[in-house]
Amino acid sequence: MKNPTEKPYRPNVGIALFSPDGRVLIGHRFKGDGPEIILPGLDWQMPQGGVDEGENLRDAALRELWEETSVKSAAYLGETDWLTYEFPPYDGPQTHRLAKFRGQRQKWFALRFTGRDDEIDPLTPRNEQPAEFDAWRWERLDRVVDLVVPFRRDVYRAVAQQFAAFAV
Repeated sequence: MKNPTEKPYRPNVGIALFSPDGRVLIGHRFKGDGPEIILPGLDWQMPQGGVDEGENLRDAALRELWEETSVKSAAYLGETDWLTYEFPPYDGPQTHRLAKFRGQRQKWFALRFTGRDDEIDPLTPRNEQPAEFDAWRWERLDRVVDLVVPFRRDVYRAVAQQFAAFAV
C-alpha cells in the first residue's frame, strides 16, 4: 500500500448553488454510497465532483451540478482559491477513489439558481453517472458544516466564509 502522503490529490469542483433567498442546495447521499460516509446523520453535502483532464473548471462545475441535480438554470457569482482535504484511512478495494488519491483539491463555485424548484431532480442518472443523492433541500450556508462528514468540515467552513455575502 502506498504511503497516503505520496498519493496525488484528486482535482475536484464544488458548487454552492444559492436560492434567491440565499440558502444553498444540499443533497442527501444514498445510504451505503461508498466508504466515505463514516458517521450516520452526516450524509448531506453540496454537489461536487471530479474534473476531466483538460476541462475548464467553471464548465466542470456546471457539468457536475447538472449531473447530480439536473440544474442548468444558474448564474455565476464567484469562486474560491484551491482548497484541499484528506480522505479518511481506507483499506477497501484498490480500485476505489479513496485508494488512488490522498484527498481532494477543490475549487468551489458560487452560483445563483435562476430556475424553479421543479427543475431539481437528483434521482435521474445523467451522462451515464449513477444518482448520488436520494433527496435534496435548501439549507442555510452557515448550517451545512454541521451536516457534512468531519473530514470535509474545514473546507465547508472556508466556503461558508468566502461565500457569506451570497447567503443574504
